[in-house]
Amino acid sequence: MTETKTTFCRICENQCGLLVTVDKNRITHVEPDKDHVVSKGFACIKGLSIEKMRTTPDRITTPLKKTDKGFEAISWQQAFDEIGAKIRQLRKDHGDESVGAYFGNPISFSPLMPIFWTAFTQGLNTHKAYNTGSLDCNNKFLVSQHLYGSPMALTFPDIDRLECLIMIGANPAISKMSFINLPDPVRRLQEVEARGGKVFNVNPRRTETAKAVGEQVFIRPDTDVFMLLGFLNDILARNAVDEERISQFMSGFEALKPLCADWTPERQAELTGISADQLRRLVDSYLNANGAALYASTGINQGSNGTLAFWLLEVINAVTGNLDRTGGSLMGLGIFDYGKATKDADKEVFHSRIGNTRSFLGALPAALMADEILEPGEDQVRAMFVLSGNPLLTATNSDKLGRALDKLELLVSIDIVRNETAEYADYILPGTHFTERPDIPFSFVSLSGLSPNPWYQYTDKLLDPPGECRDELWIIRQLAKVCDAPLFGSKLLQTVVNTGERLGQLPLVGKRLTPMSERLLGLISRMGKQGGLRTLRRHPHGKVLPRIEGDSYLGKRVLTDDGKVQLAPDVFIELAAQRLESSFAKARQEKNVYRLITKRERFSHNSWTHNDIAFVKGKRQTNYLYLHPEDAEKLGCKDGDMIEVSTDSGAVTLPASISDDMMPGTVALPHGWGHQQASGLSVANKTHGVNANILAADGPSAIEPLSGMAQFNGFSVSLKVAGAA
Repeated sequence: MTETKTTFCRICENQCGLLVTVDKNRITHVEPDKDHVVSKGFACIKGLSIEKMRTTPDRITTPLKKTDKGFEAISWQQAFDEIGAKIRQLRKDHGDESVGAYFGNPISFSPLMPIFWTAFTQGLNTHKAYNTGSLDCNNKFLVSQHLYGSPMALTFPDIDRLECLIMIGANPAISKMSFINLPDPVRRLQEVEARGGKVFNVNPRRTETAKAVGEQVFIRPDTDVFMLLGFLNDILARNAVDEERISQFMSGFEALKPLCADWTPERQAELTGISADQLRRLVDSYLNANGAALYASTGINQGSNGTLAFWLLEVINAVTGNLDRTGGSLMGLGIFDYGKATKDADKEVFHSRIGNTRSFLGALPAALMADEILEPGEDQVRAMFVLSGNPLLTATNSDKLGRALDKLELLVSIDIVRNETAEYADYILPGTHFTERPDIPFSFVSLSGLSPNPWYQYTDKLLDPPGECRDELWIIRQLAKVCDAPLFGSKLLQTVVNTGERLGQLPLVGKRLTPMSERLLGLISRMGKQGGLRTLRRHPHGKVLPRIEGDSYLGKRVLTDDGKVQLAPDVFIELAAQRLESSFAKARQEKNVYRLITKRERFSHNSWTHNDIAFVKGKRQTNYLYLHPEDAEKLGCKDGDMIEVSTDSGAVTLPASISDDMMPGTVALPHGWGHQQASGLSVANKTHGVNANILAADGPSAIEPLSGMAQFNGFSVSLKVAGAA
């Protein structure tokens, strides 16, 4: 029977509402939900293609085991028995730390998954936990922890009411707005201009967003921290600060003047490519607006000084009176105070044996994963679980990580296809597509409240998973049992869970029991005063929640010890003293060296959309190196010529695309490619793109202190023509 159901997408923060027509356990049509309370009929091409990704011929529908003959189908029981036996043996012979776990995307957009994965790793009693946070966003959590008292106390620009928005390293037209729920972002930004406001795109490339809205401001890659220092210097020189707010609600202001005293607009201009006059015009627009915000995305996060840069950005919004101001930068608040609930999320600190590197939020930097596997000694990682991730393409120094994965005694991949990482797996366990499980919106939307138009929604699963695919929560629970890894390390909790599962298997009782995932989602919803699932099902297009207003945070919800925003935490002042001058000297020394940035594309999403033939047609079957005509002339390069790009970590060769959208001296390389060795991806492995992350360095010396972030943007590269078009 054909039925049209409402749901929302879960491949990015936008979580756009969808209308999905289902017939005989297949999706026959997908369209944007015009009645969705926030997305109102907007959805991107990737969200509308969910059935192609769900039913790809390469979908894994039974557990697989690697044998001498390749991957062979086995039963769930055999998979769990053999995995459990091997893990128990490794833990007995080499200790708990011999087992590692990696948590990836897109499953992190389902709020229950990170909770249960944490429960599993704590049950394993291992500190070798890794996730994507150290690849793209840990700097933001770290800054929030020190400024506001919780890593999940996160701010967002009040897009619909501000008069000036300065976006640094962001491209909402393609990537949407990282961390922020803002469907149809280009239209929303155009509305800022329509009401007389200003939008600035600070980026080394004229992005798709800049072509549609706002003013382009070119900046040399990885110099954002110097631009922000100059920005703050000019504000303080003008005394353009809200002294009353600072005195009442903030601490540490006196340390800011000496911090940026030497970083004048003229000095930052030496390296950023933004003249002193241009920077002062930016400051003018920001200060003259009745409500303004600075906003940054991965272009800043993935630089060498992402923590310092994001700290300065938050400080500028705060001292000018734009923090907690309607039309400025608002502090998110979800269905309950998630910041308060996660205040102690980084309380347990541990260190890697590689460089004695500090953990953050219960995980180690992913850039250490290869060394943890390859380096002999006590606590060497010998087994890895990977949930919905492809670190071989998304983490640093991919060639080295491949050698590391090959050395493991056990690799278990939980996914829906056999991606590049899963090629190295000993066992692949088939999970679910997001349409095959119930859900509530991503935690940044529902719990942290990072939305100019707050909303909430529950969706039932739309279809049953094919074959023997199983919900990841069920898989995790079984792994916990067979690996002797009780969830959260609690044998009592594991006993309760096991008992519930046994009851669910009884013919009469099982039919009456609500599935665990639904029970938990209902519990979260009731805790957030949204009612149970029966209530939420009466709102198939979502519920509108009260809009966050200014003056709702300062003096009320700040979680620091003194209840004030900490403008100048000692750890950041010390980090600035250690890094700023040396970073400036290095950037000056490399002033004439090419710098590389990564790039997202309309038909790509991380590493997992290239297996749809519609997304890789014609010229889209590869990625390109984008460079300015002046640089092409210097190299003797024509459009389509093959260019070798190299660093100390590795080299790739790909065709050139000459474009004056690039800032001279900057090259852009889209990430997520390099599928040629993925025999389990029958479309993607015929594409010709290269993996940008072969070029990115790993190891303790390559990551940013404190946050553990890897650098994917703004590092130096060498270029040479490798062949004609």
